[in-house]
Amino acid sequence: MPSYLVETYLARGKTGERASREQRARSAAKELTQKSVCVRFERSIHVPEDEICFFVFEAPSGREAALVADRAGLDPFRVVEAVTSDVDSIDPKEKI
Repeated sequence: MPSYLVETYLARGKTGERASREQRARSAAKELTQKSVCVRFERSIHVPEDEICFFVFEAPSGREAALVADRAGLDPFRVVEAVTSDVDSIDPKEKI
């Protein structure tokens, strides 16, 4: 299933709110999954200097990722598909 990056605003001085937003994201994903739309919250990435917080969801489409972000009250302003590589799959000679 693809992953989606949900971009939100999180002020530098409110970094403590990230944990509660993560909890709301988990709860909203669980609720949606119970209603037959399989969505999973994977993690968040906060960039305090830019006052941006990304929430990563595994979902069938960007529409479902946006829906769960809305239900969690994350106020998303952008949702895009994200492709990552697994560090364990990288050749050890390339890890520096």
